[in-house]
Amino acid sequence: MSNQSKVEIAGIDSKIYLIRGEKVMLDSDLAALYQVPTKRLKEQVKRNRSRFPADFMFQLTEDEGEFLRSQIATSKAGRGGSRVLPVAFTEHGIAMLSSVLNSERAIDVNIAIIRSFIRLRQVLNSNQELAKRISDLELKCDGRFKSIFEAIRQLMSERSILRKRVIGLANQDDCP
Repeated sequence: MSNQSKVEIAGIDSKIYLIRGEKVMLDSDLAALYQVPTKRLKEQVKRNRSRFPADFMFQLTEDEGEFLRSQIATSKAGRGGSRVLPVAFTEHGIAMLSSVLNSERAIDVNIAIIRSFIRLRQVLNSNQELAKRISDLELKCDGRFKSIFEAIRQLMSERSILRKRVIGLANQDDCP
């Protein structure tokens, strides 16, 4: 991938959302990265529907769509916004897109997206390992360090990690 391509597709991490407990990307964000209209991306998916089972992609509900609109500040349907609910693609669905979008750009973008998902998984796993080590250390120590361990846990909470990392939804508690 050329340096120019890397610059163009920077910011992928901020386009990954947590919806229904899955890390996903929206059709409009993917279309922008692939530099194709969202309508064309959806056409290719529709023509190859058998490649996209429910665990690879799903359409958002009205509530999920409304929640995302409020989180990412897009306009409402009827006011210039999309009249169709977005489609969310899981990591596997995104990988499958490379087989239906036949271009060098699609290949480069898919590689970058998969690497973003891998980085995200590594960050979350390393924080889980750190939390286990802290718990083990807390068991060995007496009560004098209780407030320190509580402060560390609060800093390491998943909400805190997601906010620092900005993977989409600002407040995971509000997720539908």
